[in-house]
Amino acid sequence: MTPPAGVLPVRRHSYGEDGVFPGRSPGRLDVAAGHRPGVGGEARAGRPGPRLRLPRDPVAGPGVAARSRRGGRRPGRPEVKGLDRLRFLESTIEEALPALASASFDVILLISVLEHLSEPLEALEHCRRLARPGAVILINVPTWLGKAFLEFSAFRLGTSPAAEMDDHKMYYAKRDLWPVLVRAGFRPSRIRLKYHKFGLNLFAAVRTSDHGGRS
Repeated sequence: MTPPAGVLPVRRHSYGEDGVFPGRSPGRLDVAAGHRPGVGGEARAGRPGPRLRLPRDPVAGPGVAARSRRGGRRPGRPEVKGLDRLRFLESTIEEALPALASASFDVILLISVLEHLSEPLEALEHCRRLARPGAVILINVPTWLGKAFLEFSAFRLGTSPAAEMDDHKMYYAKRDLWPVLVRAGFRPSRIRLKYHKFGLNLFAAVRTSDHGGRS
């Protein structure tokens, strides 16, 4: 996924190039919300939140992990799971994120995930723990303006999955997302927010401290 123009103030290289993470292969975590027909986020033995696929790519090179919702090969397909450079954890976010080792990832993707979570602050706190010094967390969420378009498409036109819209717990403006990121421990000076897709989505790029400690 290409961040909207102007979001990242420095280091415009692709993640994984030597100029960004010199001397090591970047660890990448792609958190993806999975939806099963007829099964909502609250209907699995009392476990809240959507089921998630959490691929980790310990090998340098962008675009290998399962960032392919728009690209044809979905994370759960056998040909993707067979790639030896990826590790998949299929569980709820409440179970999966705490089980991952701290300071393991240089890039963490939360694309169309936070709006499905009852406790987004808890997930963001785990992401800060999982991030290495100098890491970047990339987040995309639908806005309140996007809510009207998404629900019209899903509930009136039938051109979007209604079950996915019914699973949404929250929509975001900058004034909604920024405080949650700060409460999760990220420094305001390292948070960049930008509306895109005509204001229907909000993109955030958050960097952790280069020296550990509070992000």
